[in-house]
Amino acid sequence: MSEAQVAWPRKTRELHNHHMDSTVWNDFAFRDDDIVVATYAKSGTTWTQQIVSQLVFQGEEGLPVAELSPWVDLRVPPAPVKLAGLEAQTHRRVVKTHLPVDALVFSPRAKYLYIGRDGRDVLFSFYNHHSQANALWYELLNDTPGRVGPPIEHPDPDIHRYFRAWLERDGYPIWSFWENITSWWAIRDLPNVKLIHFARLKADLEGEMRGIADFLGIDIPAAAWPAILDHCSFDYMKSHADDVAPLGGAIFEGGGKSFINKGVNGRWKDVLTPEESAAYEAMTLEKLGPACAHWLATGELPAA
Repeated sequence: MSEAQVAWPRKTRELHNHHMDSTVWNDFAFRDDDIVVATYAKSGTTWTQQIVSQLVFQGEEGLPVAELSPWVDLRVPPAPVKLAGLEAQTHRRVVKTHLPVDALVFSPRAKYLYIGRDGRDVLFSFYNHHSQANALWYELLNDTPGRVGPPIEHPDPDIHRYFRAWLERDGYPIWSFWENITSWWAIRDLPNVKLIHFARLKADLEGEMRGIADFLGIDIPAAAWPAILDHCSFDYMKSHADDVAPLGGAIFEGGGKSFINKGVNGRWKDVLTPEESAAYEAMTLEKLGPACAHWLATGELPAA
């Protein structure tokens, strides 16, 4: 099928909340080799940004990933500042989004990596993120002019209530989990989209990274791989947390090291009740269907 015959996604709406302003994408000037890292949130976004940046820069030490790879739809800094910074970049650009596809301007020439993770792991990671947020975090999200909708409040100290609210109110207190997953799942077969998964990165980092490099058309010299793999390890990222955390970790108690928290799956297994976990699994099946639900739980895609 030629590029002209592909049914490319089109933006059909804007999405606003305390974090996001999708209108920034309307003025983003794409380049043909742009790379977009897309996730719901807390699904391995920063890890994937680190991986892609290491591939682009061939294992360079100490890359300021949070600066190099901005979150385009975040409301801060102001859109003109963010877009001017991206326009000034001369290297291959790597940008981040947490938008569903229908709120995103989609380029047929860019490459898109979408990262999935079991929603229970996502929730536990975001709970840590939310619990470690300091006054500056709330000030930037709630008090920056242009916020649409209610402010984000401090987290419920009861993780069970927090989990149930997230599940029953479809992503509360951030944004919809199900529409994000389903929108990207629906375009997984496009030639410029690749689905990856947190669990697969954990199980075989080198194999997954080589697949990402192939997808992005990046040729990595054999001698560069040891440094690249080391720089994408959890220990390296933890020790360089201020390079990868937003604002150098200034918006979190404990700085960047509290943002790069544990990097593990399954913390929910000893916390959630069997009933809570079963409710999540039932809703995942209902909202996503069996194939997508299986991928989200395991990282296993259906056979072609």
